[in-house]
Amino acid sequence: MNNDVVAVELRNVLPMDNGHAVFLGNAEKTFVIFVDEPVGTAITMSMRGIVKDRPLTHDLMSHLLRAFGAKVERMIINALDNGVFYARLIISAQNEVQQRKVVELDARPSDSIALAVAQNAPILVANEVWQSVDDVSETLDQVQKRGRRKEDE
Repeated sequence: MNNDVVAVELRNVLPMDNGHAVFLGNAEKTFVIFVDEPVGTAITMSMRGIVKDRPLTHDLMSHLLRAFGAKVERMIINALDNGVFYARLIISAQNEVQQRKVVELDARPSDSIALAVAQNAPILVANEVWQSVDDVSETLDQVQKRGRRKEDE
């Protein structure tokens, strides 16, 4: 992996009034992306390994990719412009029709995260984006501690 990107993990997904807060980070810092409710729910379900009775949209997309011998190689949050994140989804396919083909698609970060989590693919952030996002590690820690205290009550 080169120095142009930073590997991050899905740290947590928390419901909010108008969607979900998706926390991504590593040992250095954590940042947040706000996503709509259906995608936040899909990410949460994949993160927790919840088996669904029927496939949701992101499940269907994963099934379609697999049916054609394709998979998500990685996703990259590659830009941040006026508070809006942008992403690229890197998909590779190899089947009896063709050797190996790699396709890079423009995609919403939320959809890309949902597919990456469902397929255990790496989540990367362009270094330029990484340097520009605020660190919300302390905020996430405080929210998680409050949540644990409520569970203990």
